[in-house]
Amino acid sequence: MPGKKNILNKEAAIQKLHRMALELAENLNGDGVPVVLIGIRNSGMVVAEKIGSFLKQYIASEIRIIAASLDKTLPKEVTLSESIDFNGLHVVLIDDVTDSGRTLLYALKPLLAYHPKSIQTMVLVERMHKLFPVKPDYVGLSIATTLQDHIQVEVSNGEVEGAYIV
Repeated sequence: MPGKKNILNKEAAIQKLHRMALELAENLNGDGVPVVLIGIRNSGMVVAEKIGSFLKQYIASEIRIIAASLDKTLPKEVTLSESIDFNGLHVVLIDDVTDSGRTLLYALKPLLAYHPKSIQTMVLVERMHKLFPVKPDYVGLSIATTLQDHIQVEVSNGEVEGAYIV
């Protein structure tokens, strides 16, 4: 695709995902509390699956991975793939790219009816255009871009293939 600038190749993306999973494991303190990874459809779900597979190497707690669906431009409603009682659980919201913080903020909506032990956020690529008070706890790559740039994380067959500025 013309005009595509590679910012992460497959190997670098996998390395960053592995590092973020390790950081998450360290911060969970081995308390045995179940962890729910919520991947924001579509690419965020692939990132969540990869984080879950790496995380299993480092913690003994139960790990569940579910999906959150929402309209990223007008996020009125958030739909979760499973109905879960989040009380007392560690919850991690995961997306591929964060820009303004809107998606991560609205993805928190279903959690407001519960009292999780912790809520953390994770993104593979963070842009620096915050409009909402959400700063990811775990970031694979932080990059300054213009407002006209668009970052796309490419996924194929359940694997992160790379990230590009288009």
